[in-house]
Amino acid sequence: MPRVIRYTLLSVRDLLVSAGPFAALAASLLILAYLWLDPTPPKRVRLATGPAQSAYDEFGKRYQAELSRNGIEVVLVPSSGSTANEQLLRAGQVDLAFVQGGTIGRRRDAEVQAGDAEPLLSLGSLFLEPVWLFYREESARRRSAEGTLRSLTDLAGLRVNAGASGSGVPRLMHELFEANRIDPATLTLSQLEQTPATAAFLEGELDAIVFASAPESLMVQMLLQTPGVRLLDFAQNEAYSRRLAFLSAVVLPRGIVDLARDLPPQDVRLVATTTALLTRESTHPALVQLFAQAARKLHSPAGWFNKARAFPTIEQTEYAVSREAERAIQGGLPFLQRYLPFWVANLVERMWLALGIIIAVLLPLSRIVPPLYAFRVRSRVFRWYGQLRAIEARAAEEPQAAAELVRELEALDQRVAQVHIPLSYADELYALRANINLVRSRLQAALAGPA
Repeated sequence: MPRVIRYTLLSVRDLLVSAGPFAALAASLLILAYLWLDPTPPKRVRLATGPAQSAYDEFGKRYQAELSRNGIEVVLVPSSGSTANEQLLRAGQVDLAFVQGGTIGRRRDAEVQAGDAEPLLSLGSLFLEPVWLFYREESARRRSAEGTLRSLTDLAGLRVNAGASGSGVPRLMHELFEANRIDPATLTLSQLEQTPATAAFLEGELDAIVFASAPESLMVQMLLQTPGVRLLDFAQNEAYSRRLAFLSAVVLPRGIVDLARDLPPQDVRLVATTTALLTRESTHPALVQLFAQAARKLHSPAGWFNKARAFPTIEQTEYAVSREAERAIQGGLPFLQRYLPFWVANLVERMWLALGIIIAVLLPLSRIVPPLYAFRVRSRVFRWYGQLRAIEARAAEEPQAAAELVRELEALDQRVAQVHIPLSYADELYALRANINLVRSRLQAALAGPA
């Protein structure tokens, strides 16, 4: 048994050595394809969110938790809001950012089309951000006895915080004021951050405060339940949505905030923008796919303003949608990722085309491995034929050296007996030894003749 194992190992060794150049070529092609395709995404990514306790901040934490399951560290970068996020993304300081619809300057888009900046891609629209205009009932009594503001024109003369500088709210409110032909000079406008603005509003230093945020915002949740604080009903919300393409007409249903307390006590008509998750064109495709999959999971449930599976969507976006994101949103989880870990499935998905090309190149080359293996094994036998031919030639030229040549043949036979080759080629070895014996018999016969 040990001898059989020895010959088997010998065959395996010869096969591996013969296939060595072929395997080295295959490995080199795979390494080059890996370096070229770069299928593995970075382990760390930066996401621009928003102010503390905002909806962007809350969703950023959810994305952070979701991607950590695949070993991706999401670093949350706080900002003042949508406009600041877009600027951070353009400057390359973050990899992805939440950006509100209607807040991006068209001049920047023209710069991108002219090739002055890297294009931005959308991972789809994620959720609605209604315009929440909260006002103090006490302040509204200056306009009406019942303490209710009926339209934006009723804000004249009031102290209004129209969103923080760097957020998308100031630009949005400018559009709304312009549509209503309201001169901003008739209002006392400020642009405080959310937290100090809310504190000033509750202390009576402001009459109204504007947010453009998803209902997940803690500030919005708190103000909706604060006594003496009312929410402006946009009675013309349908008209706003027709006049301004980036706005949608939505309704805050009665009792959605608190059914037991019946908050709000009636339906409230609002206008809303949609928020998209944007990235640069150079962001790794696997990261885009992961974020799009996370968006599908986090934003598909029903919400206050949308039905289940209404978001994320590629329909309501101001930017070109990434192909990876479109595939993830419309097609769901890729087939391989349903059964394999993300890193393995992603590697196969990114490399399959390169693997196909490499296999197509290597298949014809693989035909040289069997002949090379046979040549390597037989060369151990054939190289001794050179010495045998030399001895035979000397025997013809120097008959008197027959005795010395017989001794050389015996030494040659002993060395050949130590040669090990696979059993499938043993006939070659035995043929060599038979030929050595034939030449030796002739020389011995020549020596015996004169005697």
